[in-house]
Amino acid sequence: MQRKNETTEGNGYRSLLLFNMANETIIADIEGKLNDLLAADPGDDFLVSIKIKPTNNIKIFIDSDTGMSIEKCVRYNRKLYAKIEESAMFPEGNFSLEISSPGVDEPLKLHRQYVKNIGRNVLVTFNDATEKEGKLLEVTETDIIIEQTTGKGKKAETKQFVIPFDNIKTTTVQVQF
Repeated sequence: MQRKNETTEGNGYRSLLLFNMANETIIADIEGKLNDLLAADPGDDFLVSIKIKPTNNIKIFIDSDTGMSIEKCVRYNRKLYAKIEESAMFPEGNFSLEISSPGVDEPLKLHRQYVKNIGRNVLVTFNDATEKEGKLLEVTETDIIIEQTTGKGKKAETKQFVIPFDNIKTTTVQVQF
């Protein structure tokens, strides 16, 4: 019977923990720099999320209440890239930066995104993995209301569902063709 090397496993866990702690510090620093840029550019742009891969690839999603253009993403990318380089956050400039708006396949993360998408069809996945699709009618601080129509013509039946945010695992906008 072979025994696992507890010291090695402990070090692996410890280095992963240190990596995560360092990542959180870097993410907080990048978030501060980006929020300064967002505040300096009057408009309705907002940060959705920041992720850093172990290869120092920084992936940032920003959105806007009125739509995010490619030009805005490029402008934010250039300004933030320069700020990160100036701060020497990554030795020898060993990082890459991607700034984009969340695509249609990205789930809604912020209350503000839900409000922005009122009137659109969404697919809600619940914590128990069941799903419900319908038109997003209303968003409050604690829940959403969607309207679902089943059947066609005279047999069509419309129901509204109040769904607490606590019960939602993900919500994605459904593109209609």
